[in-house]
Formats: sequence, C-alpha cells, structure tokens
Amino acid sequence: MTIGDLASAAQSTAQSGSLRHLLGRASLVEQRLRRLVAARRRHDPNPDDPFRGLYLSEEVVTGLLDSTDRDSVIMDSTGLDRVERDAADQIATGTDVRLLRLSRDASLTALDVELLVIAMLPDLDVRFERLYGYLNDDVTRRRASVALALQLAGVSELDSAARGRLEASRPLLRHALLNVEDADRPLLTRGLRVPDRVTAHLLGDDAADPALLGLITPIAGFASPGSDRIAQALARGVRLYYLMERGSGSGPATAVGALEADGRGAVTIDLARLARSPDPPAAAGLAVREALLRGEGLVAWPVEQIATSHPETITILSEAEIPVLLCGSATWDPLWSVRHPVVVEAPSLVGEDRTQQWTRELNRVGKAAPSRDLTHLVTHLALGPSQIRRAVETAATSALLGEGTISADDLRRGVRAQNAAGLERLTRRSEPEVGWDDLVLPTAVRRALTDLTVRARHRDQVLSQWRMRRGGGRGRGVIALFAGESGTGKTMSAEVIAGDLGLDLYTVNLATVVDKYIGETEKNLERIFAEAAGVNAVLFFDEADAIFGKRSDVKDAHDRYANIESAYLLQRLETFDGLAVLATNLRSNIDEAFVRRLDAIIDFPSPSVDARRSLWERCLAPPLPIDDDLDLAFLAEAFELAGGNIRSASTTAAYLAAGASTMVTMQQVITAVEQEYRKLGRLVLEREFGRYYAQLR
Repeated sequence: MTIGDLASAAQSTAQSGSLRHLLGRASLVEQRLRRLVAARRRHDPNPDDPFRGLYLSEEVVTGLLDSTDRDSVIMDSTGLDRVERDAADQIATGTDVRLLRLSRDASLTALDVELLVIAMLPDLDVRFERLYGYLNDDVTRRRASVALALQLAGVSELDSAARGRLEASRPLLRHALLNVEDADRPLLTRGLRVPDRVTAHLLGDDAADPALLGLITPIAGFASPGSDRIAQALARGVRLYYLMERGSGSGPATAVGALEADGRGAVTIDLARLARSPDPPAAAGLAVREALLRGEGLVAWPVEQIATSHPETITILSEAEIPVLLCGSATWDPLWSVRHPVVVEAPSLVGEDRTQQWTRELNRVGKAAPSRDLTHLVTHLALGPSQIRRAVETAATSALLGEGTISADDLRRGVRAQNAAGLERLTRRSEPEVGWDDLVLPTAVRRALTDLTVRARHRDQVLSQWRMRRGGGRGRGVIALFAGESGTGKTMSAEVIAGDLGLDLYTVNLATVVDKYIGETEKNLERIFAEAAGVNAVLFFDEADAIFGKRSDVKDAHDRYANIESAYLLQRLETFDGLAVLATNLRSNIDEAFVRRLDAIIDFPSPSVDARRSLWERCLAPPLPIDDDLDLAFLAEAFELAGGNIRSASTTAAYLAAGASTMVTMQQVITAVEQEYRKLGRLVLEREFGRYYAQLR
C-alpha cells in the first residue's frame, strides 16, 4: 500500500480532512522519491548488490569521480495545487487542517513544509527507512539527510537560502519541529528527524508531550473585566503579558479566561514544578511547542519561582511567537527579557465576586448542601478562582468518606488543603480542635476576641468595597496583641479564632527565626511572611517580645543592628496581608511603635474564683472517671492557678489514676497541684492546702 492509498483510506477517519492533507503531501514526496530511486538505479553499476551501502566498489568510486550531473527532481506543481485546493475546501467546512494551521502559526515557508514532510516519511511508513538508506548509500542511515531532503524538495544543495532554513534561528528548529542530528558530520550528510510529538499531533493525537507530565496544571478560566481587556489586546496582535498578582492567586485563571474570550485554549505550566525539572529551559521550549501545535496560548506562573535560578527560561517564554501570559507577584524586571510585556494587575476576588465564585463551584459539583448555607463560612478567605475550584473538589472527595454531601467541615478541609507546605518548614502547624464553648474568659475579653474575628471576616467589605483604605502602602492584614501571664488562654484563643474562621494555626518557632548572625533574623522573618502571604491561616508569634521588643539607645554595634531588626519588622508588619497574633507575658516589653500599628490589644487577666471553678469542671469531666470525693469549690478557692496550670494538674492527676487503676480522686488532684506548685517555684504551704495538706505526706 502506498502513501496515496493511506490518504484515500483516511477519508473514513475522525480527522479525515487533516490527515488526508498530510498524507496527500506525503504522497507527492513519495512520487518524487520513486523517480529519484529509479534515476539512481540507472546509474548504479550493480543495483542488485546485497551489500550495497556497506562498502564502495571500484566501479562506484569511478562513477563518483566521473559524474558531472546530479540527479534532480521536478516538483509536481499540479499535484500540489490539487492537495492544497482540497485542504482549502476542508477549511471552508470548518475542518482543522493541522499541517496548514501549524504552517501559519509557526511562520513556515513552503520549503519548510516540504522539508518537514520529507523528514517525517519514515515515521509514516517504515518502507521509507530502507529507501532513504539506499539513497544515502548507507544502510545504517535511515533518515533523510540534508542533501537528500533538498533534492526531494527540488532545490539545489548549494542554495544558501534553502540551507539557511535549517539553521537554529529559523522556525523549523527554533520551534523544535525538526531536529538536525549528527552535528559532527558535514551539513549535507546530517540526518533530519521530526520529534515524535510533532508527528503524533499531525496525525491527530492531542496528548501532551510526556516530558510535560506533571508540569501542565489544568486551570479553569475566570471571566472578568480584566480578562476582557486582555482578550481585546490579543485580538489586536499583542502576544506578551504579565499579570501581577496581589496574593489572591487569580492571575492564571484570569489569563485562561482572556484566552478563552479570544477563542483560544491554554497550555498552563506551573513554573515552580518546572524549576525542579532536570532541564528547565528545555522544558520551557517544549511547553511553547505544545501551545504552538495546539494553536493555543501559554499561561505560566509564578515567574518569581524561576527568575533567579533559570532566568533564561523566562527569555524563552517571552520570546515565543504565540500568546504568552506570565503571572507572578514580583514586579517585572526588564532584565528578564528583551521584549517588555503588557503589565496588567490581576483582579482580586472580593465581596460579591468571591461569593458568586464559591456558589458557582458548589453548584457545579452538585454534592453540597444549599450553597447559601456554606458560602458564608469561606467567602472571607483570600483564595483565587482556581484555588476555590480545587477546594470544592477536595471537599467533594472528603464528603465521600461520609454521606456524600459536602458539609461545613468538608469545605474547611478543602480550604486547608490549598495552603502551601512551605510555611510548615518554618512554623508548627496545628488544626484547631477547640471552639468558643471551650474558652473560660471574662465577658470583655470574649467580646474583644469576637470583634477581632469580625474584623478578619469582613475586611474585604470594609477595605475594598467601602474603600476604607489605610493609605501609606499599608497592607490589608489584621494584627492583634494578646497580653497576659502564662496559661491565661492566649494560645487557645488564637486557636479558637482560627477555627471560627476555618483556618489553620501556624505557630512561629523562635528557634527557626532568631539567629546570632547579623541580618539572618530578618531573612528568616521575611521567609515566614512571604510564605504566609499565600496561606489562609492565623500566624501566631508566641513570646513575641523576643523579636518585637523595645528599641534601645545605640551604645555599640549590637544595639544598632538590633534596632535595624526592629525597624524591619515595623515595615514588614505594615505590608502584611494576613492575620497575625502576637502573644506576650510582658506587654510593657513590646515597642510602642509596634503597639501603634496593632488592630487590637487584648489583655488576658488571671482567672477569678468562678472562672477557676469552671476550668476545673471542664478539665475534670467525662470521659475521665471521677470519684465523688472531688471538692472543686475548694480547688478553685484555694489555688490561684491559671487555666494552663489547671489543665496541666488535671492531666497529671489522670496519669496518677491510670497508674493506680482507679478513678481520679481528690488525693491525686492535690498531689498533682503540689507538683504544679513546685514547677512554678511556689511554696507548698499548709494554709493553702488546708485539710488536704496531710495527704501530701
């Protein structure tokens, strides 16, 4: 069966128009190839030699030295016109003729297309491997050489313009549509090979290049006024854009939405993953080729993840001849590329837009409770369109462990799954397990905590919709100071707030922050703040006075750099967009400049007698087995302990009971209180322990 027969059979396939055009072009090359083989056989002194191509006989050498003419091929313009007219008819009926589209999008000349088809023939029919080996006079070289390809294309091997089409700067090689192999050989004897992905695409395969697996991340488009403006510019021929994000993660979704509005698809590449690939620049080139083959645009993010380590990758992406939309949070650096992009600020989802996006995604999965019952739980979270979609999909998967309907807990679980893992390397993450009912605090303190939660939940409405902007370049974060003695409920309150907002609690580990070397503490804090910007969480600084302490008079170099550290923190807090809680046992140690920048200061007093009674009741409660002899009123009145100490003493008593295989008795609780006193460095006085003092002996 010839290529022409295959072209006729292709009429019954799903991609008949595109495939018939490709095979029609290949059939024309086959006809020229047959004529060239016939001409060679006429001049071959021994055409039936079974060892032909493995050695040179004297007759062949003599023929090479005496030859003054080269075999030539006459192009069949009539056949080519017929194939192209058929393709034009196919396009008129709406058929995607892939070779013609690729030729247009890649700016290929007629000669480029001929060379591409000639090099592809062995991948379409294995017979051409042997024919090319025959014509190359080398049975081991079964790809078309440059000389053979030029002959089959009907141009002279000495035509500099024709040879130049195979230079690295020209479309065929620049777009990786054709590889010129054997670089150590003379140009004319180098082999030509079409990459498998290009051949597969022209045959109708839409699967991405295997080298891009794990790099292509599907993104749902987000339609907005910003995406519409980009689409209008795309229609006018503008190809390079940079969408600068402000922490919302809406850049990639907006970029995809713009391409969709322009009638294009998108190849979406995660540059953070690409930076970890063995050869990022090569992978970037493959991504550009993939978009070119599909006739789509390329969306890549985040630029800052690869700008420092592999800046040449950004150059490759920005100089592509396809629509390229890059996204990132860093300001565009002119040194990244000769071409300067159109810089667009990616829109942030706020207010009604965010509510609609959550409602749309919840309705899409169709497994949720009424969306109005769930959206109020998450609409305050700084998530972009793609993150919202992934959060809902994760929640739907989580719901399969239960009744199949997305609950509030499933949705919170989906939101937490969108948090980046980078912050966990610098802090300790904990999922809230307590609620408002677990707090035992004065009414004024609870009201202040509730107000803080309201501020965090409605900051988009107040700052964005109502335009109560702070000015001075300040961020949209909420910063609070919890002050009080150890054990008064500061950490638990932060956990309750995180749980109420559907967030995780990230406790900053001072051991990973404070560094004895000058400037390192600021770098560590910057990494924490930078990672926290992409995470919906409560950032908790325990013992905050260690890094937010007062500045002092400069007496030596250490004082000077300590003050620089504090000044940096002042500036960084002002630009922070998240929710941070600073906790200290000594409020007076906090620098006044920090205090002025705080949104809330909440003092946690030592618990009163009634509060201590409530704390003992909560700590010594089922399923813990309790003996009837417990005197909680005495415990509350006699021992002035903070909530944390009461929890610790209760736990110790539980261990004593477990070791004795009994219920928790009053004697065990008194023993636990004595141990707590000794930990605190307090005297164990008979007047405090009263009638239970004798049980300690």
